[in-house]
Amino acid sequence: MAKVRLGIIGIGNMGSVHAKNIADGQVEDMELAAVADWEPQRRAWAAGLLGAEFPVFADGSELIKSGNLDAVLIAVPHYQHPPLAIEAFNAGLHVLCEKPAGVYTKQVREMNDAAAKSGKVFAMMFNQRTNSHYRKMHELVTGGSLGAIMRASWIITNWFRTEAYYISGGWRGTWDGEGGGVLLNQCPHQLDMFQWICGMPSRVRAFCHNGKWHNIEVEDDVSAYFEFPNGATGTFITSTGEYPGANRFEISLEKGKLVNDGGSELTLHRLNVSQREFCKTSQEGFAAPECTVEKLAVENSNPQHIGVMRAFAGRILRGEPLVAEGHEGINGLMLSNAMHLSSWLDKTVDIPFDEDMFLAELNKRRTASNKRSVI
Repeated sequence: MAKVRLGIIGIGNMGSVHAKNIADGQVEDMELAAVADWEPQRRAWAAGLLGAEFPVFADGSELIKSGNLDAVLIAVPHYQHPPLAIEAFNAGLHVLCEKPAGVYTKQVREMNDAAAKSGKVFAMMFNQRTNSHYRKMHELVTGGSLGAIMRASWIITNWFRTEAYYISGGWRGTWDGEGGGVLLNQCPHQLDMFQWICGMPSRVRAFCHNGKWHNIEVEDDVSAYFEFPNGATGTFITSTGEYPGANRFEISLEKGKLVNDGGSELTLHRLNVSQREFCKTSQEGFAAPECTVEKLAVENSNPQHIGVMRAFAGRILRGEPLVAEGHEGINGLMLSNAMHLSSWLDKTVDIPFDEDMFLAELNKRRTASNKRSVI
C-alpha cells in the first residue's frame, strides 16, 4: 500500500485534532478514509471539514465493517476502547488506541490477546514518549550509568478543571461513564512515563479523594506511595482542583538525581561516586560525595500525536519502531487500578493485584453511578 487508510472512531476533543492533522497532510504516510461518531453535531462537523461525500458513520462498528480501511484510531470514552479494538483486530485491521488502554486490566488483557492473535500492528497514543526530555530520562535511568533508583517522586497538579468541564459531557466525572477521574483521564501519560522510566512498583498505598474539589463521583485529588522490588520508594501526587499547580518529576539514584521541572527542562545532579558506597566508606560524619549540576542539552524534538501516528504508519508500511507498543498500555492502567483498589480497601495493595476483586469493586460504583453515559 502507498498510504495507510485510517478510520477514526470518535471525533470529539482528541479525535477531531487527529482528523485535522491527517486531513492537513501532517502524517505523510496516512490518509483519512472514514470517521464515526454517535453525536450528530460531530458528524456534521466532519462533513463540513471533509466534504459531503466523505464516509461518516454514526457507529464505530459500522466503520469497522465498511471496508476500504487498513487501520483504525480509537478515540471514544474509555470503556469502549477494548471492545472496539477487539472488533477491529477480528476484522483484520491495525489499531491505534487513545489513552487509557481501558478502564480495568482484565478487559485490557482480552484486547492484548486479540491483538497478538491477529498479527496486526497495535499501538498506544502515548505521545508524551516523544518528548525528548522524558526520552533522555528513560535513557539515563534504564542505561544504568547512574546506578539503581532510590526514590522517585512526581507532583503533577497542573490539571486545574472547572465544574463546566465536568458537565460538558455526560460521561465525564462518573464511574459508569469514565471509570475514574484524574487517574483515568488526565494522568495516563504520567503513569505510563512513571513505569516506563522507573519500572513497575511492587506495592502501593493510595488515597483517592472522590469529588473533593468538584461535584463529581470520581477522584479529583490523589496521593500515592509506591514500593519497588529493589527497596526504592516513590510518590505520585495529582489533582484537578489545585491552581497554580506544578509538574515536577524527580528521580534520586545511587550516582545522581534527575529533575524534570515542567516537562521542558532537565537537570542532572551527578555524583563522582555512588552515595551508598560513600556512605559506607567515608570516615567523616558530615561528609558528602562531590556533586556537579548540569542542565542537560537534549534534542529539541517533541512531535507528540503526529509523531505517534507517523510511527504507526511506518510500522505498518515498513516495519519501523512504534513510539509505544499497544500491549504496554496495560502497565500504566495497572498502576491506576492498584491505586483505586488501595483507596477503596483502605490498605496497601500488591502489584499484581486481584483483578476480579478490582472489577467487583468497580462494578459496585458503576451500579450506584448517578449518571449513565451513552456507550
